[in-house]
Amino acid sequence: MRNTFREAPIRAPHAKLLSRAVRAVLIGGAAALPIQALADDAVPAAAGGDAAAAMQQLDTVSVTGSYARSLERAVDLKRSNIGFSDSIVATDVADFPDQNLAEALQRMPGVTIERNKGLGSKVSVRGLPAEFTHVSINNLSTASGSGGRDVQFDIFASDVVQNVTVQKSPTAADEEGGIAGSVYIETAKPFDYNEPKFSASAEVANNSINGKNDPKISFLASDTWGDWGGLVSFSKAKRTNRTDSNSGINFRPMGRFLEASGTRSSQAAAVLARDAGIIVNDRMDKDETNRIIFQDKVGDRIYLNEQDQWGATASLQFKPSDTFSLSFDAMFGGYDTHEDEYDAAAYSASSISTLDTIHGYDADTLSKYGMVVLRDVSYTATQHEILSKERFANTDYRQFSSKLDWSVGGWEIDALVGYSGARRDSDYANLKHVAYAPSRTRWTANGGETLASAASNGFDMYNSADQYLFEAYETEIERVKDDKYAAQLDFRKSLELAFLPALTSVKFGARYTDKSKEREFGNTKIQGPGAGSVDWVNTRTLADSNPGWISDIVPGGSYRPSNLDWQQVSNSYARRTFRYPGFETPLDDGQFYQVDEKTLALYAMADFYVDIGSVPVYANLGVRSIDTKVDSAGFHPVQNADGSSGYTPTPISSSGDYSDLLPSFNMTAEVADGLVLRAAASETLMRPSLTDIAYRRTVSWSSFRFMDGNPALKPTTARQWEIGLEKYLDNGGLLAASYFSKKIDGVVRQELTGIVPNVEKLNANGSLDGYYDFEVYQPVNADGSYKVTGVELVAQLPLSMLHPALEGWGINANYTQLDNSLTGASDLDIPTPPEGLAEKAYNFTLYYENDRFDARVSYNYKDKYVEYIHLNMYPVYRDAYGQTDASIGFRLNDTWKLSLDAINVFDEETSGYTIDKSFPTQYEFSGRRVTLGIRADF
Repeated sequence: MRNTFREAPIRAPHAKLLSRAVRAVLIGGAAALPIQALADDAVPAAAGGDAAAAMQQLDTVSVTGSYARSLERAVDLKRSNIGFSDSIVATDVADFPDQNLAEALQRMPGVTIERNKGLGSKVSVRGLPAEFTHVSINNLSTASGSGGRDVQFDIFASDVVQNVTVQKSPTAADEEGGIAGSVYIETAKPFDYNEPKFSASAEVANNSINGKNDPKISFLASDTWGDWGGLVSFSKAKRTNRTDSNSGINFRPMGRFLEASGTRSSQAAAVLARDAGIIVNDRMDKDETNRIIFQDKVGDRIYLNEQDQWGATASLQFKPSDTFSLSFDAMFGGYDTHEDEYDAAAYSASSISTLDTIHGYDADTLSKYGMVVLRDVSYTATQHEILSKERFANTDYRQFSSKLDWSVGGWEIDALVGYSGARRDSDYANLKHVAYAPSRTRWTANGGETLASAASNGFDMYNSADQYLFEAYETEIERVKDDKYAAQLDFRKSLELAFLPALTSVKFGARYTDKSKEREFGNTKIQGPGAGSVDWVNTRTLADSNPGWISDIVPGGSYRPSNLDWQQVSNSYARRTFRYPGFETPLDDGQFYQVDEKTLALYAMADFYVDIGSVPVYANLGVRSIDTKVDSAGFHPVQNADGSSGYTPTPISSSGDYSDLLPSFNMTAEVADGLVLRAAASETLMRPSLTDIAYRRTVSWSSFRFMDGNPALKPTTARQWEIGLEKYLDNGGLLAASYFSKKIDGVVRQELTGIVPNVEKLNANGSLDGYYDFEVYQPVNADGSYKVTGVELVAQLPLSMLHPALEGWGINANYTQLDNSLTGASDLDIPTPPEGLAEKAYNFTLYYENDRFDARVSYNYKDKYVEYIHLNMYPVYRDAYGQTDASIGFRLNDTWKLSLDAINVFDEETSGYTIDKSFPTQYEFSGRRVTLGIRADF
């Protein structure tokens, strides 16, 4: 394989510390783009021979065609950085079958991902929630259309991204926003190469459940002519994945029945006393009834998810000398998804049901919280549902930036202007057929199940199409615009001051950002063959809509969590039948909201070098000032003034601002040959989600509550410090250990902030269910703080150091362990860690390679974590998950390479539970994925 390195000497007065530093930019980090390059500006030569500037650069690595050599380069760059950081190993991206950028990052120290139906979707750093991670591409905060701060990585193809670093200890020059860490992503530039370059790849992947074959292609082309250069890259992939899931098994408090009108309440109380010996003292006392639990719903579901993803980059660069560079970069992408969900569910807490017989209850497992769980119950009128759901979502992404790098008169000047935007349109439909009948619902070892009740009129819910009546075909549309603009100007000056020789350079600058989000929403309900018609309600049955067996409708055969098959209406039939000519889902003006956020940040920092005895010590001190203004506008429902039922959307707006000072300190010292001591301390913040800030009100009719936005939210802040030792081995290996501590204040969580009395609630067929008091929940900055401490260990070892016979073998492993103070987010005071925080995570890769052949196997593990707090009372956990991936490659010659890869080799399932594993909520299979590919580098 040809290397195309562009070298320049490192001009540093203390070359010992930087002796292993390399200047590298990942320019082929795409799966199937085996490009190798090193760039002049990855560790720029500092004016006056200042090494500190080089150490502040982000770690990057180049694709070299050798996994071992790429690991060595990553080690070199980690050593040269003044702060704590880790870099993606480019060859790891190129040779593993990662489905998107999130999965490409998961083998970095301290990095884990959240999976959704077998696909990596969000990135977590050091076990902290995904929204605590700041992400930028080409130094621009990245729009995704989600409205949150966490980036949805599934919209980005890994092939068009060239350089990724996780910075864990910020300097004042880094944009604030990463309590867990900051992920910096760069795309390639033409002067990263010193000759024309073209690379291409093609692959096909197979999912083990549905048997579909999915193609993927990509290419990169780059050339320079005189002072100018141009580069383009492109990637396109299709993915079809089936997921089988026994899920939706939530806790429901007994107040659902005990507060009901008529005889439902008294019967529930009598059955509790008769079958479980539970005497309810006050049926309206929520603190009492919220601790008596029954099973809300059991759902057997099959998802078929089809994705069409593409991404492209373009770069035009003008570089007349090593002291001047002007570049224009563009990035485009599209992520279109179509998901069919087929659901057979039993809703125990229906509006006309109550307890019939308690067959089994558990007063022991959660007794320390004063809770009794009814494990096995028959109900009088369970709402059995056959649901055909269809989701379309189209996300278009684009980003433009222009960057100036100029060294003049002893100054280094950097300037950036850019824009990042995303548009996301979604269309959702749900065809709902319902049958009310007695049934028995209970927990199983892995989830839940519904059985025919012994009472009269019980029936087989999976094979009774003629008993299900059409209720509605519901549709929703949502349109989101996410726009972010930024401008930054930086100045750096190297110094040689006789009166203060330790001060080697100063740097200062400013950054202005303007972010906005707009959201439109609408929904409607079809109950007949035309607009306003209700002709089909309670007259049209499931059997009238041409149902088929689910094992025939969805490719892949039988349902995996259990031995079930059921009749269902295909979504293609539902769309043709129920969307009559002229149908359109109208937008609801009252659901519109817009949030604008403008930020000005100023920073200054200084670099120092001193020799303490024989130990060279580098330090960076800085402070960042931020000033933020937020404007939020939307609508709020106000009860009709004329006394009629219903609410009128009323325009509402608010403005707010906040400011802060964020100091930072980073220090590096080589205390012995190859032994580096690092220390860092800083204050940083994470801004609240734009969705949480927005004036909006959504409703959960089944939970009897409104969820409002809160424009008065302030950022979540953290004071953090870290200390670590790193041993760099002569063979390119690394052993590292660090201890970090974070004190986090102002965590955003949902809290009860009001009650809306006498809210009219209708059944799906339009009949009156009743009038209820609805709780109002809002995101608020919680009082107090919590502390997270942790240890991170890294071992990167070529095994030839143990014996010559192990030449070519090696390991790359990392481990993160957290300890956190409990936050008490549950309204029932159930001790609960922060949502999204996993206390343990580790990655282990074993590899072998020679000139022709390479093989790797990698195991990634993430400990259990709280996904959400159900009804703000019951923490729901995603169970610990480990997955094995593998890759084999064979190089035919210097140009061509074949690869065979596998994701989730052992077909691991994902699972979850509420509070205790004996109350499972999810048992899900997404299958393994095997990929055959070929790639070429010309």
